Amino acid sequence: MDQALIERDAAGPDGIGRTAGRLDLRIAGMSCAACVRRVERAAAAVPGVQAVAVNLATERAAVTVAPGLRLSELAAVLAEAGYPVVEDTVDLAISGMSCASCVGRVERALLRVPGVLAAAVNLGTERARVRVAAGAAGPGELAAAVEAAGYEAAVPELASAVAGPGDDASGGNRPSRDGLAAVAACVLAAPLVLPMLLMPFGADLALPAPVQFVLAGVVQLVFGARFYRGAWSALRAGTGSMDTLVALGTSAAFGLSAWQLLAGHAAMQGGQLYFEASAAVIALVRVGKWLEARARRQAGEAMRALERLRPERARVRRGGAEVEVPMAALRKGDLMVVRPGERIPADGLVREGEGSADESLLTGESLPVPKQPGSRVVGGSLNGEALLVAEATALGAEGQLARMVRLVEDAQAAKPPVQRLVDRVSAVFVPVVVAVALLTFAAWWLSGAGVQPALVNAIAVLVIACPCALGLATPAAIMVGTGAAARHGILIRDPAALEGARAVRTVVFDKTGTLTEGRPALVALRPAPGVAEAEVLRLAAAIQAGSEHPLARAVQARAAGLAVPAATGVRALAGRGVEGTVESRRLLLGSARLMRDEGVDTVPLASEAARLSGEGRTVSFLAAAGGVEPTRLLGLLGFGDAVKPGAAGAVAALRRAGLHVVMLTGDNAGAAASAGRALGIDDVRADAMPADKAAVVAALRRDGAVAMVGDGVNDAAALAAADLGLAMATGTDVAAAAAGITLMRGDPGLVPAALDIAGRTYARIRQGLFWAFAYNVVGIPLAAAGLLSPVVAGTAMAFSSAAVVGNALLLRRWRPAGGR
Repeated sequence: MDQALIERDAAGPDGIGRTAGRLDLRIAGMSCAACVRRVERAAAAVPGVQAVAVNLATERAAVTVAPGLRLSELAAVLAEAGYPVVEDTVDLAISGMSCASCVGRVERALLRVPGVLAAAVNLGTERARVRVAAGAAGPGELAAAVEAAGYEAAVPELASAVAGPGDDASGGNRPSRDGLAAVAACVLAAPLVLPMLLMPFGADLALPAPVQFVLAGVVQLVFGARFYRGAWSALRAGTGSMDTLVALGTSAAFGLSAWQLLAGHAAMQGGQLYFEASAAVIALVRVGKWLEARARRQAGEAMRALERLRPERARVRRGGAEVEVPMAALRKGDLMVVRPGERIPADGLVREGEGSADESLLTGESLPVPKQPGSRVVGGSLNGEALLVAEATALGAEGQLARMVRLVEDAQAAKPPVQRLVDRVSAVFVPVVVAVALLTFAAWWLSGAGVQPALVNAIAVLVIACPCALGLATPAAIMVGTGAAARHGILIRDPAALEGARAVRTVVFDKTGTLTEGRPALVALRPAPGVAEAEVLRLAAAIQAGSEHPLARAVQARAAGLAVPAATGVRALAGRGVEGTVESRRLLLGSARLMRDEGVDTVPLASEAARLSGEGRTVSFLAAAGGVEPTRLLGLLGFGDAVKPGAAGAVAALRRAGLHVVMLTGDNAGAAASAGRALGIDDVRADAMPADKAAVVAALRRDGAVAMVGDGVNDAAALAAADLGLAMATGTDVAAAAAGITLMRGDPGLVPAALDIAGRTYARIRQGLFWAFAYNVVGIPLAAAGLLSPVVAGTAMAFSSAAVVGNALLLRRWRPAGGR
């Protein structure tokens, strides 16, 4: 289960996030009666557990608990004992949320459901991700809890997920309807506001009071109805929200004006009426929410672009004919026929055809990727110029595109640690604002200012104190930042990585497969005196033709395009090399030991062999040993792991950024030192076992935060031990699971790019939170002091959220250095 999800178990006396009664939990990992006893002892040791009965056959534990027990605490104890509680993850689409207070209320409602371990609600995506003990609660029960809290919940379908926040499942577009409502409210409010704005210039264009009453009443009761519904839902739940503040403030302004008008206390020229304030606030808030919805939609565009890569149908060969089938009917092993310009339906292996595919939206690689029989293709990528036939190997959620979308969604659903402060503030924000408004009214009234000025200033406090920006600052930046990163092949899996990236002082690279290609390459070819280099390569390739040995493949790759003669009598010499006959000559290719055994003099190339061996290269000699010519040395071949093309540039970029770069490898010192010199890395640690790597990372952390970059199983411990783990997607799943960031291409150049976008995203989060807090810290005292009218407060409040989201949207322009 994704550890990025931030648990929100409340600790208050109301029991939120806690459980009482009997729990029926599925337990994983039990195999015998001893396991049963260990589970029972571990559970019984948790304070609040009254009785435990474990059934090995059904793999279930019936646990009776006292009120106040946190289910997450019990689950953590069992997991530490080696028997985790089996969990389900349920996603819900939530509608009706308007601010950070709403987020907290939905989370608390979900945590009250028995069996819920954790809940994370994202205001930006309008989604909730809930971790539930398997079988304890289904989507229906969770949705009912959300609806009881005053919101609407549904299980999101693919169609609505693709549409993104703001689109209705029915096909209607909510931002468009909100835009029309905002325009209509502004049209009705304009005749009320414009005369007030022109009054300082001597123009008296105020409408008759009854006309003001009608216009403001329509705005208040029709376009303000959504705020009353939201406020009523919050009141039923015993809490408050942005809707509460808007409803209270505008109702007070409209009610005061209506009372003055109906009681005959006001002149018929609106000088003492505040209809324009109530109408303007509602109109401006509707405009602000519309702009906010549009901005949030733009923030999720990257995810929708990925979702749209999925074709709806696939063309397959069945029964000797090509037929089109829905994606749901595609099966593993089907031969997919992909014409030029079409999207590849699913992950697979090319069986026929040679061409290329555009995988830029999946990996960020701007150049077409060559494809030939045996090549892997990725579902959603765009086929190039040739007809390809590929065997489907991964469907639906198993495919790379689906995994990529799921990883980004997980990151967007989770919360970074910085959000904890926001959650604590939002839980008490609305009650505190209402209290400040009451104090403002009391202070102005008791000071002799009168009821009207006191009420107007209290209204301004209520209106300006909108927690929308507070709730949107973090999710908006995460949505845009993770989306921008995903477009360039960088998957930020864990929002905590955003904070880790900004503090990194040292970057540790694994060597093999990370900085190097991870497979042997022919890096040195030295002919003996009197022998041509091409002749050595031609004969070496001939004797190894058809071999699958890694060194043989390296020679074959280097000899591509040469006319290689046929070899006969090829025979492997265990532990020493290979022999065979080529063009009537008996040839030997192998180690120095084989040469000694066969009496071949290697002195002419001994110094070169020693140099290559000192660099950690594998050295093989080629010799003729009988046949049409006497035994003699023909040449030397040096094999090594070639440095990736972008590795040196990545190291240089990190060093320019002031970061210390370390190479940490299990290879021998010679090979490590050689790679370090080629890459410009001075700090090279060689001969490191997996446990040693984790220990080195732990030691480096004493001097500052450490980022670890790796790709193999042997890197998993070091990736987990680092402050920030970056895994190559070309490596193992174990490494990717231990890392907070996954790089979709095996390109080290993505490492500085990943640190850059992670740092920029975190900076946007901090900027948004600073603006949201500063806005309220400055605005509320000004409103309480009578320096802001309700209309000005409404204007500022309406655009605060748009400003926060707009600042986050600047991340959409991010590009890695070099423009890839």
